[in-house]
Amino acid sequence: MNQSAPGWAENSAFGSFTPPIRRLMGPGPSDVHPRVLAAMGRPTIGHLDPAFVGMMDELKALLRYAFQTDNDVTFPVSGPGSVGMEACFVNLVEPGDTVIVCRNGVFGGRMLENVRRCGGTAVVVDDDWGEPVSPARLDSALHEHPEATLVAFVQAETSTGALSEPGPLVALAHRHGCLAIVDAVTALGGCPVETDEWDIDAIYAGSQKCLSCPPGLSPVSFNARAVQRVRERATPCQSWFMDLDLQLGYWSAGARTYHHTAPVNALYGLHEALLMLREEGLEHAWDRHRGNHLALVAGLNAMGLSLFVDESHCLPQLNMVVIPDGIDDAPTRARLLDEFGIEIGGGLGALAGKVWRVGLMGYASRPENVLALLWALESVLSAQGRTVPQGAAEKAAREVFDRSPGRRGDEGAAR
Repeated sequence: MNQSAPGWAENSAFGSFTPPIRRLMGPGPSDVHPRVLAAMGRPTIGHLDPAFVGMMDELKALLRYAFQTDNDVTFPVSGPGSVGMEACFVNLVEPGDTVIVCRNGVFGGRMLENVRRCGGTAVVVDDDWGEPVSPARLDSALHEHPEATLVAFVQAETSTGALSEPGPLVALAHRHGCLAIVDAVTALGGCPVETDEWDIDAIYAGSQKCLSCPPGLSPVSFNARAVQRVRERATPCQSWFMDLDLQLGYWSAGARTYHHTAPVNALYGLHEALLMLREEGLEHAWDRHRGNHLALVAGLNAMGLSLFVDESHCLPQLNMVVIPDGIDDAPTRARLLDEFGIEIGGGLGALAGKVWRVGLMGYASRPENVLALLWALESVLSAQGRTVPQGAAEKAAREVFDRSPGRRGDEGAAR
């Protein structure tokens, strides 16, 4: 073999990759819990092995707990949250269907693109970025388009940090004879997701946000109405891989048929992450995310910084920090990463250069990370000439933690 041919590197240039240690406090992926990493390192077995099949049944039950649903059709699609999104749309949207898409950020726009690629007609209900989806605007669109069969919206808009209330939106969809598709990628595990109580028809999430798990799996859940819609399709699902009928042959109870080679070790990790969520308890997990958010906000306010989204509809696990005048976006994030090992995200679309996206998701949502970020941000902003009261942010955050009964998480030194 000619290893010196153009485009080839010398063998000496290669070696095992050792990633740097980071605090992942951006929009995702988030920090992965050590228990999850350990689970993923267990021996690989066949994806049709009886032992693995038993684990799959447990995983489905744990997902039903996370989604708060009794839906039998609840399982993880092999792929990131975007694959879960596509799985919902390609199964429920047929050519010619009218779908009302509520768009208040980037990911509502991705729903719109899915409708178009499925051959559907999209009716867009726009709300300002940073605002929740408006029930009044959705209601108007439903009255204007009685032919609509589906409504789609994002519960936790990762691009803006805005939280929408699913219950009223789903109720409106059903009142007009539509099914509802909900994006819960950043919501699941970090704030209430009540699939059955809100009567959601199809919902999808991601493993890499509040579940403390690496990216690569997308939990989905379909209720009986949605499954019936799939069964009654007049045209085949445009995706072979995401065809629900085929997927269920592999994920249904009893004898399983081969569909694809499942990511065995990744599923070990998701199983462990969901087990940990069950051990902590959903309400405790929601409270933990909320408490760490409040401490972060107190620290930011002490530095003279504010959030882009009003607290009344602010997403606790994804905080949009307004970049103050005179501070450069990319250099600040680069210094946080290079000097302090902390990753935060920049704004998307119209918000690029105007906000930082600070994630407190899953294992990353703990006091230690809040304090570390506040201390690092204080240092970086001061170096850029902004007057920041030294130590005020950490003091404000600690006061919030001290007032939080039963708080959980590692409160180790910030430095």
